[in-house]
Amino acid sequence: MDGQWYDADAGPLVRPYAMTGGRTKPGPHGVRFDLIALVVVDAGGTDPAGESLLGPEHRALLGLCRSETQSVAELAADADLPVGVVRVLLGDLLEAGHVRVSRPVPPARLPDERILREVIEGLRAL
Repeated sequence: MDGQWYDADAGPLVRPYAMTGGRTKPGPHGVRFDLIALVVVDAGGTDPAGESLLGPEHRALLGLCRSETQSVAELAADADLPVGVVRVLLGDLLEAGHVRVSRPVPPARLPDERILREVIEGLRAL
């Protein structure tokens, strides 16, 4: 028994660096995907012939995005892949035009909390 491995004990069959071709950064432009960036399948970029050329991990991410818009963190959890791997794979999908990514609003561009409180108070006064 101590010399045999069973499915759960063997660990992942494909190492993360093999899934990304040894790359650690997404795309040639160094696109950065925040954990809360939202990913959606681009309806204009879906080509069944082009998708058939993608790897299984790419297709799995596309399948997860097809059902609903998901964040990078959710995709990593649902695909059971490391976040770094998901970022590289999403970079490939973005370059190929299969997905669109909406980046989160930077904190500096968010409305001031004071203004939001005044709006709430104004609405309550109505």
